[in-house]
Amino acid sequence: MTTISDARRDRPSAWATLRRGLALSPEFRVGLPLTLLLALVATVGRVVVPVAVQRTVDSGLLGAGGPDVGQVRGVVTAAAVATLLTAVAAYYLNVRLFRTSESGLASLRVRAFRHVHDLSVLTQNAERRGSLVSRVTSDVDTISTFMQWGGLLMVVSLGQLVVATVLMAFYSWQLTVLVWVCFLPLFLLMRTFQKRVSDAYGAVRERVGDLLGAVSESVVGASTVRAYAIEERTGRRIDRAIESHRSAATRAQGLVALTFSSGEIVAGVANAAVVIVGVLLGIDGDLTIGELLAFLFLVTLFVGPVQIGTEVLSEAQNAIAGWRRVLGVLDTPADVSDPGVEGRTLDRGPIDVLFEDVSFAYPGGPTVLADVNAALAPRSRVAVVGETGSGKTTFAKLLTRLMDPAQGRVLVDGVDLRDLSFSSLRARIVMVPQDGFLFEGSIADNIRFGRPDVTDAEIELSLTELGLLDWLDGLPHRLGTVVGQRGEQLSAGERQLVALVRAYVADPDLLVLDEATSAVDPGTEVRIARALEGLTRGRTALTIAHRLSTAESADDVIVFDKGRIVERGHHSELVSAGGIYSRLHASWSAQQRS
Repeated sequence: MTTISDARRDRPSAWATLRRGLALSPEFRVGLPLTLLLALVATVGRVVVPVAVQRTVDSGLLGAGGPDVGQVRGVVTAAAVATLLTAVAAYYLNVRLFRTSESGLASLRVRAFRHVHDLSVLTQNAERRGSLVSRVTSDVDTISTFMQWGGLLMVVSLGQLVVATVLMAFYSWQLTVLVWVCFLPLFLLMRTFQKRVSDAYGAVRERVGDLLGAVSESVVGASTVRAYAIEERTGRRIDRAIESHRSAATRAQGLVALTFSSGEIVAGVANAAVVIVGVLLGIDGDLTIGELLAFLFLVTLFVGPVQIGTEVLSEAQNAIAGWRRVLGVLDTPADVSDPGVEGRTLDRGPIDVLFEDVSFAYPGGPTVLADVNAALAPRSRVAVVGETGSGKTTFAKLLTRLMDPAQGRVLVDGVDLRDLSFSSLRARIVMVPQDGFLFEGSIADNIRFGRPDVTDAEIELSLTELGLLDWLDGLPHRLGTVVGQRGEQLSAGERQLVALVRAYVADPDLLVLDEATSAVDPGTEVRIARALEGLTRGRTALTIAHRLSTAESADDVIVFDKGRIVERGHHSELVSAGGIYSRLHASWSAQQRS
């Protein structure tokens, strides 16, 4: 199994990450020529004021014929018009950047979210849920901030730096060289700063994932936290996550502050040097007063991008760290992959299953299943029993292709599950997990996850066929009853009933059930048993049996022990054999009598 950590171990450079991220979101390039044109207008417009100052002073105020009010008025008017055009161009540039960046990031979110769902259960379990959520949410948010703010400043600032340099050289090449000499050491050190800031913000993004994981687990498990009175311990755990994030963020911001302060110092030195050398050049007649004033304005335009660049660097490194984490998800191969259009499809009808020499082990763990060979006849009801950790659940997950075997293969109607398209596989095989997970919404909404086009009348008919209409009539709003987040407004047994109806309307040919036994009252237990009878009738059904009454009514019983099938047969045969099943059944029967 490939984990997300493995996928991101060989970390690409910042530039490679940026190029790849942009390539994955082609929406960023929509209308790019017009966007660059607007950026050019917005950038060139910034040099209007220095030029206007130079023309006003040298030609309008200090001209050979004395002050020329008309020329001053003309220059000021032209500068005002140019400034207005610059503002309009900057506005539309902002609008275009916001639109394209949101479109591109929406595409990235969808791609990352869908890939998370394509990953196998093993890969998902190797990552904390909060960390996976942060990759699709907060990590993409950092990219959004950079693309909408930092990206704009980067485009305009680079253009401003080039235009300012060209115009400065036009006025005085000597002072231009002086400015570049002052800033060159800072530019050379920027790569070192960039690497350190990149590492620091990578740590920040990791801490954000840890923090979200700690908070989400404590919220979801709030009832357990209260039940065991571990609020203080949980609080300390969250406090540690918050402190780790604060420490990482403070270190990253400290590095950015150091870079910004360095820019401030160099800017001060450059301004002082320009004033001193500029006055000397003026004395020698190589520079006019207007040109010196314009040059000082241009130095400000030159310094601005350098100082802003430190802030952009902060956002860029934060965004690149987020991009790396998102790309880490996208680069993780889906080891349980859909063959897509090349996948085979099967006709509806009675279904048979064959396990051929199947073995499986979780990463870094012992073998869970070893050399399993088993056949399930069409329309048979099979119960799988065994002690905890014997391999029952893994057997069911391989049958539903939530995981793939390390060795051997699982065949359905003679076709390897890996060759079946997901659409055909999920239409024919449905698994009902033990916890009966429900989504926020009504009972009808949750049942429709089994078949989106089913009507309320068809749902009620299904409930009638399963003997559950009396239960539905007892609910406050019948099918419109809201189940709450994770179905928590229903009891555990009621959640299981909804899950069974959902599977029934999906109408699979093979049903895999992980039997629920906890927190079910006797009345609900009778309803579940009645619903199961209707649900499994006429279908191939495999049930992970925790109550051996299920095994008693099954056509066939498979007994697992330490990852191997050790017994198989009808309930009466296995009880008479005096083996593992006989001991399990005797122990269960004794518990029922006590």
